[in-house]
Amino acid sequence: MAKKELEFFDPKIDGQWRRPVGYPEGISELIITECPETKVFTRLLKFEPGVASTNTLSHDCWEEVYIIYGDLSTNGETYTEGMVAVRPPHMPHGPFSSKNGCMTYEVHYESK
Repeated sequence: MAKKELEFFDPKIDGQWRRPVGYPEGISELIITECPETKVFTRLLKFEPGVASTNTLSHDCWEEVYIIYGDLSTNGETYTEGMVAVRPPHMPHGPFSSKNGCMTYEVHYESK
């Protein structure tokens, strides 16, 4: 089964934001589209100002991240609007915090 086809929509109005499993209050995601068979997905991830996660993450898939706005900090470094990350499977990353709030666009896809 392929990912669902979507024409332009406003995620602030039409999106169903939720807190991702294992994330603290103040971090929410909107899954834009996902393939149920492969678990390949795209999402928006939003940090409210002052929020910090406490866990280090690692995925079985590739992850590409684009910071739409705000700041995202980890390991003494702060990243800002327009910056990108490309993470191979099993690359540890985090924990993250955001002083002023942040929104990212993420693509998670298979490593084949």
